[in-house]
Amino acid sequence: MDPTGGFERPLFNGLGETVIPLVIPKDTLVPLAVEGESNLLLIIALIIALGVSAQVLADRYRVPSVLFLILAGVAVGPEGAGLVSRESFGPALSTIVGLSVAIIVFEGAFHLTVEKLREAPAAALRLVTVGALVAFLGTTVAVHFLLGVEWAIAALIGSLLVATGPTVVTPILSVVPVHNRVAAALEIEGIVNDVTAAILAVVIFKLLASQEANPSDYVSEFAMRLGVGLLVGIVVAGVLWYLLTQVHLATGETPQNARLMTLAGAIVAFGIADTIASEAGVAAVATAGVLLGNTDLPYKETIESFKGDITLVVLSFIFIALAALIDFETLLTLGLKGLAVVVIIALVVRPLLVFLSTRGERFTRNEKLFMSFVGPRGIIPASVATLFAIQLQTTEPPSNPEGASVLVGTVFLVILVTVVFEGGFARQIAERLRVIPMRILIVGGGQVGRALAERLEEREENVIVLEDDESIAEQARADGFSVREGDGTDTKALRNAGADNAKTVAAVTGDDDTNLLIAQLAKSKFDVETVIARVNDPDNADAFEELGVKTVSSTMATAWGIDNMIERPALSNWMTELGRSGDVQEIEVTAEKLVGRTIADIDAEIPNEVLIALVDRGGESTVPRGDFELEYGDRITILGQTEAVDEAIDRVHPHV
Repeated sequence: MDPTGGFERPLFNGLGETVIPLVIPKDTLVPLAVEGESNLLLIIALIIALGVSAQVLADRYRVPSVLFLILAGVAVGPEGAGLVSRESFGPALSTIVGLSVAIIVFEGAFHLTVEKLREAPAAALRLVTVGALVAFLGTTVAVHFLLGVEWAIAALIGSLLVATGPTVVTPILSVVPVHNRVAAALEIEGIVNDVTAAILAVVIFKLLASQEANPSDYVSEFAMRLGVGLLVGIVVAGVLWYLLTQVHLATGETPQNARLMTLAGAIVAFGIADTIASEAGVAAVATAGVLLGNTDLPYKETIESFKGDITLVVLSFIFIALAALIDFETLLTLGLKGLAVVVIIALVVRPLLVFLSTRGERFTRNEKLFMSFVGPRGIIPASVATLFAIQLQTTEPPSNPEGASVLVGTVFLVILVTVVFEGGFARQIAERLRVIPMRILIVGGGQVGRALAERLEEREENVIVLEDDESIAEQARADGFSVREGDGTDTKALRNAGADNAKTVAAVTGDDDTNLLIAQLAKSKFDVETVIARVNDPDNADAFEELGVKTVSSTMATAWGIDNMIERPALSNWMTELGRSGDVQEIEVTAEKLVGRTIADIDAEIPNEVLIALVDRGGESTVPRGDFELEYGDRITILGQTEAVDEAIDRVHPHV
């Protein structure tokens, strides 16, 4: 208590050091508390309402929610309606943000299964090592020379902007269903680089204050914090696993208890590690999430669902709360040089690190470009930059107010621009680059399944193979396919393999009863748009067709293939090469300018190397003549050279 009768509370800087005392007069303590709690309650209610609205809009317009969240934060912040400001939360903001980050990082890490890590192991490893180093050095150099700040502040900004993070990557991937290898690489990069950026920034900030620090100090401080995080994460994961498995077996824990214990474990891991060493908490929750996500926990599906809902709430809260802290005046002081820094980071440094990290992998050029142009920054840079700026400005006397301004301005400018343009237009970028494949689940990894997967992947479709035989699964994985191990007649295995999001399920095992059950589950449980089954005995075809399942008879397919080679050898050879040099696609007419025009009229609208072979209208197929008029919704079959067919599809169905 201070001499005037007030209560003196120390304001900590997050590194265990007291910065400045905060004195609250005793006679105003209760009124301020009551009024503050009332206002804070309304503010939290407003933020949650805006967050839910942002999620609804994101689902409605298929746009990543982070775009609406950051715009909502600006709208209610000091630059907008002025309803939310830094003073609204007081010293509790850093704690709230820290716990929210813990939940989000844990949820993202929980989904980093071994199967996902296998999708792009080399690229993911290089993204979090070589890529992180390129991001750090490139950003540091750009900030130093363009903004004219000292190397210390430039390095601090460079370390923070290494992070992309699950707070921005996860909402993007939820509405942009790119290939599994692309999604896996981006998710792994986001989780690991969040940890790297947070710890690296704290180490740089702490040691820059020491005039006698040498390079070995940076390495030891980084290793110490990372080690604390890993150790705490491993211990908490072990305790949770024991409680959720052994205690569950003994006492029969309920799904609700399992969900709450997991959530509590994430928060405990963060709190313990962060208390021992600042920002080690991020490493702890990431470690615990990865370990628990790769174990067979009871009620795992309900835990994932619960964490997903909680994550949406806290994601909304921290994005809107931190977006409300954006000061446009600070951003404007950076001027054109600040925008130049953003351009270099987004269009030079990011593509460079992506192409270096994905060399030699199975990523296509367009997939590399998508990863290059979609790397928005998220919560970790914003929250840590805000903390550092407060420390630089509130010491007596202020240690570096100009550096604090550049730090916050640069970080928030990069976040704002990359979230709005890269996050907001991620789906349009993906569509333009044609990196949104059709999701196809093949159940059965034998010779037929692998041959089908090979042809589909040559057309850049997103294929998952589900196989219950471990040796066959390993063979398919060795051939370069995305494989999930499990029984295709089990609902849980189908869901884990992605049946919820699959447009097509192909049951191609050697057993008709198995294929029939797979087809039933795909239709009834997952409402898959197209289900195709291999029928080994032609007499069983009727049972499949009664379910509305398309069938391919092994016997008849072989007979047709031989007949085509005898009677139509040229066509047979061409059909064999489909997906390599030539292609056949059925597409819906949605281009308004083509409606009402004849086949002869639109001949100039499509490449010369393609032919419109069939038009399906109302279930009736017609070989069109030159005077045949197209209607909206007609399905036309286009055949020709692969590149020409792709171009024709863009003209006929521009919204694909």
